[in-house]
Amino acid sequence: MPAELTAASGGRSPRKQRALALFAGLPRRYDLLATLFSLGQDPRWRRAMVSKLGAREGQRVLDVATGTGMVAAELVSRCGCLVTALDQSEQMLAAAHRRVESSFTLRGRVKIVHGEAERLPFEDGEFDALTFTYLLRYVDDPGATLTELARVVRPGGRIAALEFGVPPAPAARLLWEIYTRLALPVLCRLVSGDWYEVGRFLGPSIRGFYERYPSERIAELWRAAGIRSVGSLRMSLGGGVVMWGVRDSELGAAT
Repeated sequence: MPAELTAASGGRSPRKQRALALFAGLPRRYDLLATLFSLGQDPRWRRAMVSKLGAREGQRVLDVATGTGMVAAELVSRCGCLVTALDQSEQMLAAAHRRVESSFTLRGRVKIVHGEAERLPFEDGEFDALTFTYLLRYVDDPGATLTELARVVRPGGRIAALEFGVPPAPAARLLWEIYTRLALPVLCRLVSGDWYEVGRFLGPSIRGFYERYPSERIAELWRAAGIRSVGSLRMSLGGGVVMWGVRDSELGAAT
């Protein structure tokens, strides 16, 4: 059965319009270049997120901000899940669609949906589990978005996420600053103008987000959204952060 491509979108804020414009020209070589520019760490982080989710065969999993479908494919291959892969970028979803259609394993197990994390086109408790990747920096209200994500997961279902982080140790932080301020923009410029914009944007975006939402605050937002047993794992000296938790019986009820 071919992957299903449906649409569900609404009005977009300047922040979201910037995100759409930023990623519009990236899908063709996104998987390879994301791996290279993360110094090989991005696939490792994604695998760790899927592992922490702990989904089982046949469970319904929503993968939000699926991009080119890397996490969706990992969920199918590792867990045998039935995955709904959602993203707001039509260009990214086109790449995800090609990934699904080119794989006998993925066809029939991945449904592709065009939509936004803040307004999910699904019923309450429709999914057994949920993942999201590099999402919260691109939404206007991370707390409200987390509540909306939790809404579509059944009580007791698991949620896992991957975000970029800022290394806490001074030496690692210095290396991170050098890489994101100097090396990354230069490397991206060698690829294309679209990637150069990403290279200039990424470091300040990550830094600014964690100044406003340090790790402790993010964990508080998860709990306030109705997600309990929140855990986190810093990877690659803190350059990647995997978080996970369990949907409580009531939204906003977690402690």
